[in-house]
Amino acid sequence: MCLAIPMRIVSIDGFSALCRARGVDRTVSLFMLQDALPVVGDYVMVSVGYANRVVSEEDAMKSWELYDQILAELDPGSRQEHTPGSIE
Repeated sequence: MCLAIPMRIVSIDGFSALCRARGVDRTVSLFMLQDALPVVGDYVMVSVGYANRVVSEEDAMKSWELYDQILAELDPGSRQEHTPGSIE
């Protein structure tokens, strides 16, 4: 199983985008979205280095809330470094 992670686009250079989530930056390919390229500020779901769809900010935040809940269940003693649901 491969998990898709919501990230916000910070900058775009051709079919590559610098994306950010939880303080981590990644260079992501936009090749799979070439028919309708996203713009800076859009949220995209990223899996294995490729953005595969654009999502709303609300859906991105909901995804992170769910991921936070899953992580809390897996490791109840862990301390969260981010506000639940925050993407930055």
